[in-house]
Amino acid sequence: MTLSELNSVLDFPPETLAVLAEISHEINSSLNLDEVLSRAAAQVKRLVDYEIFAVLLVDESTNELFIRFAIGHRPEVVSHWRIPMGDGIIGAAAAIGQAIRVGDVQKDARYLAAAPEVRSELAVPLIVRGRVIGVVDIESRQRDYFTPTQQAILTLVASRIATAVENARLFESVQKQAETLLLLNEISREMNATLQVEEVLRRAAELAKRLIDYQIFSILLYDETSDVFRHRVTVKFGQRVQEKSAVPAHEGIVGAAAKLRRAVAVPDVSLDPRYRMLNPETRSELAVPMLYKNQVVGVMDLESPQLNYFTPDHVQVLAILAAHLAVSIVNARLYEQVARDESRMERDLNAARRIQGALLPPIPGPEFGLQIAARVVSSRELSGDLYDFLRYGPRDLGVALGDVSGKGSAAALYGAVAVGTLRSLGAGKPRPANMLRAINSFLGERLIEGRFMTLCFATWNQAKRRLRVANAGQEQPILCHAGHCEKIALSGFPLGIFEESTYEERSYILDPGDVLALFSDGIGDAQATNGEFFGQARISDLIAKNRHLPVDEIADSILEAADRFSGGQHPTDDRTLLILKVQ
Repeated sequence: MTLSELNSVLDFPPETLAVLAEISHEINSSLNLDEVLSRAAAQVKRLVDYEIFAVLLVDESTNELFIRFAIGHRPEVVSHWRIPMGDGIIGAAAAIGQAIRVGDVQKDARYLAAAPEVRSELAVPLIVRGRVIGVVDIESRQRDYFTPTQQAILTLVASRIATAVENARLFESVQKQAETLLLLNEISREMNATLQVEEVLRRAAELAKRLIDYQIFSILLYDETSDVFRHRVTVKFGQRVQEKSAVPAHEGIVGAAAKLRRAVAVPDVSLDPRYRMLNPETRSELAVPMLYKNQVVGVMDLESPQLNYFTPDHVQVLAILAAHLAVSIVNARLYEQVARDESRMERDLNAARRIQGALLPPIPGPEFGLQIAARVVSSRELSGDLYDFLRYGPRDLGVALGDVSGKGSAAALYGAVAVGTLRSLGAGKPRPANMLRAINSFLGERLIEGRFMTLCFATWNQAKRRLRVANAGQEQPILCHAGHCEKIALSGFPLGIFEESTYEERSYILDPGDVLALFSDGIGDAQATNGEFFGQARISDLIAKNRHLPVDEIADSILEAADRFSGGQHPTDDRTLLILKVQ
């Protein structure tokens, strides 16, 4: 009924008509349903003074009315009352689609006593395009409070409220879809935050509950070897259960969804011959395949004890979730495979490290007239540095310290070959320059691209206290002799580059207390946070300062100083050190 039609029937005062126009504008100025109803309650009170006001909406799935907004009702009534269509004064107004005004509710058998003190009631249906969507209900403690004029006014206002409610509900629906998309985006991030398959599946079950209030939920993953879908997660009525059965790849609703590569919704499983009964309480089912590059990773399967439970919205949302879940599962499987490979490699490296440590030579005894300290600090699991001692005779000793190019297992393997060659050649007791030349020749015949090594080799004769030294590209040794420390400046190409290389050799007669230090470049190259290098000068100063100390303390002082200089950072290169002191 329009304003002009109503005005022709009832002689409304001009101020009432003005308020009605204002009410119409005010109610329709918002798309927020709570705001619409709150404004409607305030505006109605300007024309019809009430003590209790309520807007009830129809739940089409149960054909019941529930309170969407109320003023004056007890909280428990608002929260729990649901009125079947046709029951009570409110239900009767909704059922017949016409307003009902009762002067004394105590004399009306239809009255539902939500508020015992109420005496009169006016219920007006909310109608949109001939369909009742709810009821506006106002109540008073006074008998015969509401008049026919107020009924006409509320009927007119209710038509505006109904339109505003419908628009707000449509807006809520669109807003809910947007929120669902945001939730799906959040869920996608959460699922991608873990790279363990079991954790991904567990999170998927939890997150799916935020989208659909399911009763039975399963995730089945495809087992290509057996051509079956195996249950990996099953939740029944909120409880996680262990489901051991497998579904053949081409059977049941699950198999149909996988074969068709699209969601399959069955409103009544008793009417679908594809249904395989695993849960007797199931009445409807929805199976959604999880696809990655058009390959079926698995299927999400939802079941409900209600007929026709799953809606097109459920299908759409789960299809998006299934796509995200498929990617997460594939990524997690790849990660787990990499983790298994890395674990195996770690075990192999640990075994290799133990073997490398066991192959380090023991420190020679005092029969050679030397105190000897040896230290190795690896930058990785396996060291590319090496040292060795060769017994040239009862009182003659060969000493070697080397550094293989590169790091890790390849460098360690190359170094093991070099040590084997060194020990094999040591039987002939060659002098240092000849030893380097022989090793270089051996490695040169077996050139490995990008692989070479530096090596300093020295021999010591205890009877004559003679030291002979040759160097193939290794850090220049430091010799503290007669109270003065200096580098032993020897040149020579690294081993394994030029097959015909030759090497020079120097000889020294040492005195008791003299100290010789052989070390790899990882010590001098220790770097401070400002980019400065530790350098050989600091090594030389430390040896000169501590040469009176036992060799173990000299060695430790050098490594500790390098570690402090670099701020305790893990070494970027192996640090190997030999300290020899004449007894």
